[in-house]
Amino acid sequence: MSAARGGVLARLPKGDLQQIIAVGSGKGGVGKSSVTSLLASQLAREGHTVGILDADITGPSIPLLFGQKGPLKDRGHGIEPSITPHGIRLVSSQFLVESEDTPVIWRGPMVTRLITQFFGQVNWGPLEYLLLDMPPGTSDVPLTVFQTIPIDGMVFVTTPQELSALIVRKAIVMAEELHVPLLGLVENMGEVKCPHCGEVFNPYGKSHSEAILGHHDVPLLGRLPVDPKLSELGDSGQIGEYTSGSLEQVTRALLASISDTKKRSLKVL
Repeated sequence: MSAARGGVLARLPKGDLQQIIAVGSGKGGVGKSSVTSLLASQLAREGHTVGILDADITGPSIPLLFGQKGPLKDRGHGIEPSITPHGIRLVSSQFLVESEDTPVIWRGPMVTRLITQFFGQVNWGPLEYLLLDMPPGTSDVPLTVFQTIPIDGMVFVTTPQELSALIVRKAIVMAEELHVPLLGLVENMGEVKCPHCGEVFNPYGKSHSEAILGHHDVPLLGRLPVDPKLSELGDSGQIGEYTSGSLEQVTRALLASISDTKKRSLKVL
């Protein structure tokens, strides 16, 4: 686990966290939480121990995707995470509110304080991978995450449109300036297959992901298509049941990128 960037950790994590991976985009609506959940599920399916810290405090969606409900319990020795049927450990602000419709109306300092509490006061246990579902934007909350949590690398999620590529590039520049390793790019929802004729088409038109790859040293981990089955499983809280060849490919590419990043880091040391 790497050292925190730009500051000292407010509190060390409760548990042995081997790799802390942020998943973000800088932009909302690209399926970032879905990709985080899918990667965690595939990693767990392959035998890895995994947790998710839902850092999108004001727009939490991870518990809904996994069908998990609060409240979280603290037995005096730290907060116990919610655990999915597949063994994925979760913490989210959604577990702290009265109902699914209750908004989190907090100012920035309260939001960032909760994130550091989730990291440092949760009994994560031994985890090979802790995934952080990052909030949109490049300001207060993401900055706090980057400066107080020792992130080992970041995965970026985009959709094919030029607007999405532009915002994601801003998030990549932020990560670069804070010396967060860039693990790769996932293009989401770029293709859809007709259930009747089998033809594959691009609902958002031409992909602009190459513009991201051309400006930054970040590999393309793969592309995840639009899949109605994924929507059905997510809406019913069973996203952990989703499997596909595309997801397996993206996960393999991510693990390879993590391995390469660790090797480069060791060479520097």
